[in-house]
Amino acid sequence: MEFARKVWKLLVGVKDALALLFLLTFFGFLYAVLSFRPAPGAVAEGALIMRIDGAIVEETAQFDTVDLLLAQTSSVALPQEVRARDVERALRLAARDDKIKLVAMDLSRFTGAGFVHLRSVGAAMDSVRAAGKPVLTYADAYVDDSTQLAAHASEAWVNPMGGALVTGPGGHNLYFATLLDKLKVNTHVFRVGTYKTFVEPFTRTGPSPESIEASAELYAGLWLAWQADVQKARPKANYAVVAASPVNWLRGAGGDFAKASQAAGLVDRVGTPTDFAARVAQLSGAKGGDKSSGELIGTQLATYLAANPESRQGAAIGVITVAGDIVDGEAGPGTAGGDRIAKALDDALDSDLKALVVRIDSPGGSVLASERIRRSIARYREKGIPVVASMANLAASGGYWVSTPAQHVFADPATITGSIGVFGILPTFERALAEIGVNSAGVRTTPLSGQPDLLGGLTPELEQMVQLGIEDVYSKFLAIVGAAREMTPQQVDAVAQGRVWTGARARELGLVDGFGDLDAALAYAAREAKLGNGAWHVKHIGRSDNSLNALLAEMSRPAQLGASSGRGDIVALAAQRQREQLAGVLARAETLLSGRGMQAMCLECPGLRPAAASASHGSQDTVWATVLLRLRALVGR
Repeated sequence: MEFARKVWKLLVGVKDALALLFLLTFFGFLYAVLSFRPAPGAVAEGALIMRIDGAIVEETAQFDTVDLLLAQTSSVALPQEVRARDVERALRLAARDDKIKLVAMDLSRFTGAGFVHLRSVGAAMDSVRAAGKPVLTYADAYVDDSTQLAAHASEAWVNPMGGALVTGPGGHNLYFATLLDKLKVNTHVFRVGTYKTFVEPFTRTGPSPESIEASAELYAGLWLAWQADVQKARPKANYAVVAASPVNWLRGAGGDFAKASQAAGLVDRVGTPTDFAARVAQLSGAKGGDKSSGELIGTQLATYLAANPESRQGAAIGVITVAGDIVDGEAGPGTAGGDRIAKALDDALDSDLKALVVRIDSPGGSVLASERIRRSIARYREKGIPVVASMANLAASGGYWVSTPAQHVFADPATITGSIGVFGILPTFERALAEIGVNSAGVRTTPLSGQPDLLGGLTPELEQMVQLGIEDVYSKFLAIVGAAREMTPQQVDAVAQGRVWTGARARELGLVDGFGDLDAALAYAAREAKLGNGAWHVKHIGRSDNSLNALLAEMSRPAQLGASSGRGDIVALAAQRQREQLAGVLARAETLLSGRGMQAMCLECPGLRPAAASASHGSQDTVWATVLLRLRALVGR
C-alpha cells in the first residue's frame, strides 16, 4: 500500500506540474498577444526589406478564434495579406529617407493584387528609383501581377528553376445547369438587368452573348492597361512574344523558362536566393548575417512603418473602407459587414471630422447591407460634411451603390465599376426528393402558406412576388443613382442593366466624376472642407489593429528568402490553378446554398480574395485554408 500511495503522489505531482506548465504557457501566450506591436526600433542604414507575403489588398482580413485555431493546429497557414497603403507609404518614405540605400522586394510568396493597387505600388517603386536608389525584386516565378511589379524594378531577379509568364486577363467560369438538372434541383432565379450575369452559372451551360460582350470589353480594357503600364516601366521588354507565341518563345531558349524570361526582358538576372542576398548586401553595404541561407539584411517593412507613424496633426478627415463582399451583419474587416460599417460611421458622426472619404474595393453583395451603409454615409452629407468616394480596383453593384451619397467620385481608368442590377437565387429540391420516393403534400390556407418551401417547391404566386420585389429594388437602385448623378432613371437604365464598365468608360457615361487615387480624394475633401493650407490628417473609422492577427502572421512568416511555401516553378503554378478552381467551385456552391437575400454583385469582377467567385489569386496554403474554412461554414449552416 505504501508503494501505491507513493506512485499515486507521483502521478498527482506530474499532473499538477503539467497543469501549471499549461497555465504558464497559456498566460505567456496571452501576454504576448496583448502586448505585441511591431518594434519601432531605429531604422538601420542600408536596405528596406519588403516581403510581400500573400495578396496586396485594400483592407487586411481578420479571423475569428475558431478559424485561427483551425489554421494553427493544422498543416495549412493563415491566408496572408499586405495592405496596399502600407506598401505605397513605405516606398515613398524610403525615396526621401537618407538611411535607405535601396529597396529589396521578396515576391516569392506574393499571390497577386488588383490592377489599381499594382499600378499604385509600381508608381511608388518608380519614385524610389527617381531618387537614385535601386529597387530589386526576387521570385521563384513571376506571373502577370508580379511581372507588372517586376517591370518597375531596376533589377528583377528570378530563380534559375523558375521564370516569368504572361497569361493576360480572362478565363472560364464553371456552369452548373446540366449538373443541377441531373440532380433534379430547381434553381429559381430572379433578376433585373440584361447583363446581370452572376446567375448564369446556375441556369446555363455557357455564357450568354451579353455576358461575352461585356466581359470581352472589360478584359480588353484591363489588358491594354496592363500592357501600357509594363511598356512604360520597361520599354525594352518583349512581353508581346511571351503572350502571343509562348511555345515558340520557350522553344527558342531550349525550354529554359528562366533564360527565356531574361531574353524577353521580363527579368534582368537569374540567380539563387543566396546570389540575390549577396547582391542586396553589396549594394547596401550591409555586413554580417548568414547570406548563404538567403537572409536579407536590412530594415523590415513592419519595423520601418512603426518607426515612421502617420501624422496626427491638424484637422481630421475620416476614411471609411468598404472592402470585400458586402454582407449583412458584423463581418470584417476584409469583408464589408453592413452592420459593422454602418455602426462605425454612426459612432463617428458626432466626432470633429471635417470631411469623409469612402474608400471602396468591393464587387458588391447584399442589397440590405449596401443600403444601410449608404444611409449612414448620407447622414454626413445631411450634416453638411463633405463626402468624397474613392474607388480602388472594384466598385461594382453594391460597391457602386455605397458611392452614391458622395458629392464627387474618383476612380482609376482601370477600376471595375457599374454592374447596376439586382438578383436573387432560391434552389428547391422537390424533384430530387421525388426521385428517391419522397413527396410533398398538405393543406394551404393562402397561396403563401408554408412558403418559401425549399423541399416542396415554390408556388407561382411567391415566384411572381419575389420577381416583383427584385424589379422594385432595381427601380430604387436606378432612382438612387439618378439622384446622385443628376440623371433620369431612364438615362441610368440605359447604362445599367447589370453591365460592368472600366473607370474610363464609366467617366464617359457619367457614372464617376474624375480620375485619381485615394490621395487625390483626400486632397479634394480637404479643399471642400476649406482647410486651406492648414495641417490635416487621416482618421480611419472603424479600423483597429488586431494584435492576435499580427502575432500569428509573424509566427507563420518564413524566416528568409526562398523558404518553403513560395509559389514554386511553372508546374507548381499550374497545380495551384487547380486548387484555385476548387476554391471557386466551393464559393459557387456557397452562393447557391447560403440563403442570401437580394444581391447586387458582379460576376465579371475578379475576386478580391482567393475564396471569391473567380478564385483569381491565392497561394497553395491560402487556397486550402479557404477550402477548409468554407467547408466548415457550409456544414455549420
